[in-house]
Amino acid sequence: MIYYWLYPLHEYESLSFLNVLRYVPFRVLCATMTSMLLTFGLYPWFIRRLQLKQIGQVIREDGPQSHLKKAGTPTMGGALMLLALVMSTVLWASPTNAMVWVVTAITVCFGVIGYVDDAAKIRRKHSGGLSGRYKLLFQFLCALLIGGWLFYGHAGLPEDWISLRERLSLPFLAFSKHQISLPPWAYVGFSAVVIVGTSNAVNLTDGLDGLAIGPVMTSAGTYAILAYVAGLTVFGYEVATYLDIPHIESASELSIYCASVIGVGFGFLWYNTYPAQVFMGDVGSLALGGGLGALAVVTKNELLSILLGGIFVVETISVIAQVASFRFTGKRIFLMAPIHHHYEKKGWPEPRVIVRFWIISIMLAIASLATLKLR
Repeated sequence: MIYYWLYPLHEYESLSFLNVLRYVPFRVLCATMTSMLLTFGLYPWFIRRLQLKQIGQVIREDGPQSHLKKAGTPTMGGALMLLALVMSTVLWASPTNAMVWVVTAITVCFGVIGYVDDAAKIRRKHSGGLSGRYKLLFQFLCALLIGGWLFYGHAGLPEDWISLRERLSLPFLAFSKHQISLPPWAYVGFSAVVIVGTSNAVNLTDGLDGLAIGPVMTSAGTYAILAYVAGLTVFGYEVATYLDIPHIESASELSIYCASVIGVGFGFLWYNTYPAQVFMGDVGSLALGGGLGALAVVTKNELLSILLGGIFVVETISVIAQVASFRFTGKRIFLMAPIHHHYEKKGWPEPRVIVRFWIISIMLAIASLATLKLR
């Protein structure tokens, strides 16, 4: 909104400095600082409010015994993250960009689902909140509704997106020569699976202090680069054409959303680092995961997200494999799932698990960016 309100004023000589608002990198920095300052400044007050209302974490009974001491730690801290993320994005992104609104809408919808889930846990004082069946139902409903408009709609959608929306980009392969085209109905379903899958994968990863937010920030930073490059034009030449990736001019504005994620991540991590003073809860993990999934879809990096979000993928696979193995053989593959608990059971201190998972996430992000040239 700031861009919408103030940029036109740059035509006045005394306000010509406002011309800087036209540049996405400048607004990326502003969005990062805005969201970071909001979370840094408001979390102490927010944590006190959570404590007064006795909104504390409910620990799963079959979890690691070392986690029992975390019972009662304020949770649902993701509500403030969601507020700061949306405010920063709305303030600094162009309000006419449909891509930004799609990703923001997915984030908010999934945040609401997470809020209902967290509220149910606190009310029942049990780690089981909203039924998994209903949670998935509402998630897919949101993803399918927004995805349906994204892949079938025309009003408000940029022409460059409409021309590419049914094409699937393949990592490490030139987009102009190697791409998969799917019918719209198939792409709507596929995009919903990507969004819902990423959301729940981040939710599964959110089991240790600061574990999930590190890879989320790393992924957001990578998407910021991918989105900016996809829409970047230098001296009239499209950089995406040179790199042979999908050119989506409107995608550059998504860098501002990504920057807001990084900003709220820094603010949250200050209070969530081991030992945590607050947890994000499902209201945070489902929202951020849904946002990352939506970024993968609108920037045409659905398949690359498997590599970029490798930590989330492995966490999810570990749970699926554990359940399947126990159901069919009566034996467990891991000491405990998700896999971060397996390493805890092996005697790794919690900070060691967290930092090593962060390092792996950064390595995967570098590998993902390398695909821009390895084509």
